[in-house]
Order: sequence, then structure tokens, then C-alpha cells
Amino acid sequence: MIDTPIISVIGLGYVGLPLAVALARYYRVIGFDIDPERVAAIRRGEDRTGEVEPGALVESALEVTAKPERLADATVHIVTVPTPVTATNEPDLQALFAACATVGRALRPGAVVVFESTVYPGVTEDLCGPTLERASGLKAGRDFFLGYSPERINPGDRVHTVDRITKVVAGQTPEIAHELARIYGRITSGGTFIAASIRTAEAAKAIENAQRDLNIAFINEVTMIFNRLGLSVHDVLEAAQTKWNFLPFKPGLVGGHCIGVDPYYLAHCAQAAGHEPEIILAGRRINDGMASYVAGAILAALEAPAGTAPRILVLGVTFKEDVPDLRNSKVADLIATLRSAGAEVAAHDPLADPAEAKALYGIDLEPDLDEIRGFDALVAAVPHQAYRDMAAVRLADLVRPGGLVADMKGIWRTRALPGTLRRWQL
Repeated sequence: MIDTPIISVIGLGYVGLPLAVALARYYRVIGFDIDPERVAAIRRGEDRTGEVEPGALVESALEVTAKPERLADATVHIVTVPTPVTATNEPDLQALFAACATVGRALRPGAVVVFESTVYPGVTEDLCGPTLERASGLKAGRDFFLGYSPERINPGDRVHTVDRITKVVAGQTPEIAHELARIYGRITSGGTFIAASIRTAEAAKAIENAQRDLNIAFINEVTMIFNRLGLSVHDVLEAAQTKWNFLPFKPGLVGGHCIGVDPYYLAHCAQAAGHEPEIILAGRRINDGMASYVAGAILAALEAPAGTAPRILVLGVTFKEDVPDLRNSKVADLIATLRSAGAEVAAHDPLADPAEAKALYGIDLEPDLDEIRGFDALVAAVPHQAYRDMAAVRLADLVRPGGLVADMKGIWRTRALPGTLRRWQL
């Protein structure tokens, strides 16, 4: 047992930084990131993700560094690097393997390496363990030990924070599992749950997001059905959710680093085991195709002047409301589809980093809505609070008379619009 652990957190993004700050209230914590600019910003009390308040960063005892040699002090290493998918939707574990190599070179006998990154069952023990062994010259299960504790960070969620949720933990031995439960148990009021094995914990994480993806896919599919019938899915859902056990999922674009990615990890694992997943991939096909469906519906509803390219303004490009996270944003797919159909598309987002939007998707964000107007269509793609609060007269400033207000998420569905505007919604 590690009586007084020194903990390193590798990767200080949406997951790693809030975890490191929470742990630093009780332990000595070394936060490591390969980006020196990210480290410098954290030292100044700045968190571009918005997950940690500036005051909490300034007051935290967390040590932050971009120097891998500093990891040698740690007895418990927690890896929180991204695990995305490739262009062909295969698991991309390159960042995970790079983190293993970095930790392995600093690993000392008796240490524990815990993974929070989303993976499929077997990755921690069958892939990460050997990578750590090669880098360290030590043997997993004898000289150092493995653990897994799936992250459950929900960007922008101020209720289900890392210090309030139940943390699932698993260890290579029962002793390691209980040690991790003790460490994590100090930082959360939600308690801990010891999974039967590391593979069990990995599988639990994979199905948490796959289940949510499937529920949204169902709603997206019935949205398409109801649109053909001339019904608003929002009206239908409003009636249906009066039943006590109806699940209140909403239609829309499904992106982000978890829900839009994790089902592919589960599908990859299933195929490797000789099972062809049907429901999981069907849900992915529906959700991945939603941007094209919405683009087609908006273009069909447009009444642009003949012989001109329709001018469309898209509000919001992050993957969800009230967060700056642009990872795997399906709004980018929506914009690309509209442009490929010949539309001139402008985009605005009060939270997204303009340089990041340009680098990731080639999207130039409009700096100020006050300087633009006269669009053929206004698309509310991401319901940021700033957009939810927009008055009808403000919408009319942006759209020409006879233009279209495409309210994807139904944020203005109860708001009376000027008679000069037309309305479309899912």
C-alpha cells in the first residue's frame, strides 16, 4: 500500500485538469502536459476549457510542468490523454502509447499506473502494460501495477463534477483496486465502485456512451419520420415525456470526444471478438448522417432569390451548448455540406477559439453579429445561452424579409417571430 502517494496526472485537458486540481486538495500532485503553452496558461490561472475557475487554479497546490523527468517523483500515475478515432473510425491509440512511453521512462518499482482514457476491453493490460514494460524495463504485476478508472467528465456540467460523481475503479490486484478506491474516495462525495476487473471497468465505460448514442439515434430517426408527417418532434416529445418512464433525449448533431467516438471502440472490440455489431453501428450511421439530413432540409426550405447562392449564417460551432470544445463538432459537417451545395456560409460562436476553428475545420468565425445582416437563412446549430436569449427583433436584424429561421434545437419555438420571417425546426 502507498501510504502517502505522490500523484502525476498526464494530460491537462477537459478531464485531466479538473481531476488534478481535485486531487491536489489532498495529495501532492504533478500535472504534466506536452504543450508548454498550456502549462504556462495554467500557471497564470487560465483554463481555456472553462472547466476550472481561475480562482481555483490560482489557489491550487497543483504543480504543473512540461518536463517529463518531473514524473519520476510520482508513485501513482494517472493517464488522461485523448483516445479519438481515425478518419476510418478505427481506434486511434497513438496519444495513449506516447503517454505510456513517457510514464514508462519515469516509472519506478512499486508504482501504479491508472488509465482514465476511454478504451475497449483489454487495452490497459494487453497493450498499455507491455508498452510501459518496454519503456521502463520493469514487469507489470510484479514491479509496477495497472489500474483503470473511467473518466465521466461532462464538459460544461457544473452538477456532475469529478468531486461529486461515483468513480469506478479497478486494479490489477484486489489490493491495488482498494488502494485506488481509497485515493479517489477522498476527492468525491459520490463514493467509489470497485469493478470486478480492469476489463470490466473498460467495458462499462464503453457502453455508457454507446447507450446514450443509441438513444439519441432513435430520437433522430423518429425526427425524420415526423418531419415527413408534418409534425414537430419537439411537440411530440413534449407530450411523450409526460409518461413517467419515457427517456427525455433530444434530436440533433452528435459530436464531441465521447458519444460520437466511444461506440466505435465498442464496435472494434466486437469485431475483433468475431461478432458483427448491428445496433451500435446503426446508431452511428444515423447520428453521423444527421448533419447531411439537416443541411438538406434547410436547403429545401430556402427561398433564395433566383440565380444567387443562398447566404446562410450558422450560430454555434462547438459540439454542445455553453462549452468551448470544438472536438469532433458535427456542425463543421453541416457547414461543409451546405457549402458543397453552393451556399455561402458564415459562422459565429461566442465561446469557440477562432484560431482552433480555423485550424481544425477551415472555418473563419465572424467576430461580431452586429456587423452582419441580410442572410437568407439563420441556423441555430448550438443553443448557447447567448443565442437562447436573443430577442425576435434581433433575429430579424440578421435575416432578410422572407428569410428562414432554422431552429434545430427548438430554442425559439415558443417565441413569436416577425411575420416577415419563416420558421423551420426539427
